[in-house]
Amino acid sequence: MTAPLPLSLPALTAPTAAGKTALALRLAQDFPLELVAADAFTVYRGLEIGTAKPTAQERAAAPHHLLDVADVTVNYDVARYVHDAEAAISAVLERGNIPLVVGGTGFYLRALMRGLPLTPPANPAVRAGVEAELERRGLDALLADMAATDPQEAARMERNPRRVVRALEVFRQTGRYPGSFGHSAPRFRFQVFAFTRPGPELEDRMARRVRVMLARGWPQEAAWLAGQVDPATLPRPTAWQALGYTEALAVHRGELSPGAAAEQVVLASRQYAKRQLTFARTQLGAAPTTPETAESALRAHLTAWLTAGG
Repeated sequence: MTAPLPLSLPALTAPTAAGKTALALRLAQDFPLELVAADAFTVYRGLEIGTAKPTAQERAAAPHHLLDVADVTVNYDVARYVHDAEAAISAVLERGNIPLVVGGTGFYLRALMRGLPLTPPANPAVRAGVEAELERRGLDALLADMAATDPQEAARMERNPRRVVRALEVFRQTGRYPGSFGHSAPRFRFQVFAFTRPGPELEDRMARRVRVMLARGWPQEAAWLAGQVDPATLPRPTAWQALGYTEALAVHRGELSPGAAAEQVVLASRQYAKRQLTFARTQLGAAPTTPETAESALRAHLTAWLTAGG
């Protein structure tokens, strides 16, 4: 790609179950779009039902990228995502189409927008020590250690065990947390379009989707995942951090009824949606609007892109 882009690349984000894919596919009917996923779990082969991965029919309606690019045994991370996403975006632009980044994984979007942290490479020996400490002392104890030296960094972890392990690994090597190292220069500029739905409507959509997913075989999919990756491993494997798989596995094992599992997953989804909206506002600079407003704004942006590019 030698010519400068006419506008910032568009990215679309919304809370889980809000309807991101449906909106993107409507736009793809009218614009030469290729969709680049920004989702930490649809990257995994075999996680179809529980991730609400686009169906074969949806994929036929518009080209999709960064689906099914990793085995569940791999801890696919944000650095690999940025590398893969930037390569996909470049290829879309070379074909003369418009890449639309679509997804709800905020830290993937942030990394595309800001670049990757310039933290030192992994040190397996130090990491193993932190992992052993996590198993012995627990997540709360490690977070308390972090909070004693940097409360903001501890809060930034969002109780994610893998992020805590990495942060403490870096701190024990350098005396600094990852947030203090700065970022590489991003390859592209982005404009993020965010939307949501009224709370009751969004929760109803979550509940309906979870019930359908459980009925379609999510418990069996979770059992398959448990056969590939032990969910008891600490820090928890990335694939097992996907929302609802623990509850779906409990249904398969007879430890939870489908109704009780659905209630727990919907509660967790509602809490996650709140974090997604906060992240969009504070980290991505995108104030969530209504779906209709977001679609209208995106249509205007895409029309301007074609006008400027033509």
